[in-house]
Amino acid sequence: MKSETELMRDVIAKAERIVKSEPMDDGVILVNGADLTPEPVRWLWHSWLARGKLHILAGAPGQGKTTIALSFAAIVTGGGRWPDGLPCGAGNVLIWSGEDDAADTLLPRLLAAGADARRIFFVSGSRINGEVHTFDPARDMLTLQEEAERIGDVRLIIVDPVVSAVTGDSHKNTETRRALQPLVDLAASTDAALVGITHFSKGGQGGDPTQRVVGSIAFTAVARVVMVAAKVKSEDGEDRRIIARSKSNIGPDEGGFEYHLAQSEPLPGIYASCVAWGAAVTGSARELLSDPNEQASGEASAIEQAVDFLRQVLGNDVVPTKSVEAETKEAGYAWRTVRRAADTLRVKKQRSQDGKWYWTLPKPAAFSEHGDAGEMKVTATAN
Repeated sequence: MKSETELMRDVIAKAERIVKSEPMDDGVILVNGADLTPEPVRWLWHSWLARGKLHILAGAPGQGKTTIALSFAAIVTGGGRWPDGLPCGAGNVLIWSGEDDAADTLLPRLLAAGADARRIFFVSGSRINGEVHTFDPARDMLTLQEEAERIGDVRLIIVDPVVSAVTGDSHKNTETRRALQPLVDLAASTDAALVGITHFSKGGQGGDPTQRVVGSIAFTAVARVVMVAAKVKSEDGEDRRIIARSKSNIGPDEGGFEYHLAQSEPLPGIYASCVAWGAAVTGSARELLSDPNEQASGEASAIEQAVDFLRQVLGNDVVPTKSVEAETKEAGYAWRTVRRAADTLRVKKQRSQDGKWYWTLPKPAAFSEHGDAGEMKVTATAN
């Protein structure tokens, strides 16, 4: 039988355990480096697709970006081999597409690529109070995470297009980062590689492909790996398609593979495109995706990109110059380049009654009715 002293010690120890288990006060959480254990990156496809991380796959229309992603899905579901010959263990795949129908477009392409349809799960909507609604990432991401955990062994998640996850302005850095965080959390919680598909902006050929990704620079900043796909001219003048790494924070950021799009009939009367992988290629994405005879200078390409950026920022609005400067900084452009782009677009720079400056794109109606759009009145309440 325990003594009174021993019983008291047990009571004190129990009280200490209770205190330690209780939630701490709100505030900043610090983790000491000595309490962490260094861990290697867990790769689904070594140096290309990392488990628990967000990736971006970008390119111009018609380059087969979705078909490439579905090829990845086929390799995962079938336990096949990656383009470099490395084996892949079989696992499940989640696909959320806001552009293509699952039954007549995505599934035929998956079957053409050799996917195991039993391991493919399409996000088709969300049920709330018995009613089916369109999937809303801002509302339904937690439910999707729970479903992924229920399915188990989800190794790849495809979001097409990734801009669908942004409920705010996809050209604003802060809003885009905030909107992408649930995707980052989804990848981390499921330990799956998440691939978001997006487009290139117009112009900018010959420049850094990472800077050509449409929308805010946050898309490529948040992603750990950025892959780009394009059709270019070879030295002998023949067309060839290449997918290359344009950016990687966790591995090599160069090299790629040739590929071409082939037509297949996976089922009688069902026709679909699929990817046929070719040889590995070396070099940076900028080198690989630039035509050998391209004459555009880097400066001209930067201005072309800035012109497209400025059109997106200004739209049909009257925008404070300070806001343009802030957006320019967030997007990673040089202010002098944006000013030159503004000259190219004939942007109107006007001073309001409160002494502040505003930018606006010229409107055809302004020229026809007033002669010079520069004479337009701007009030301090302009948006």
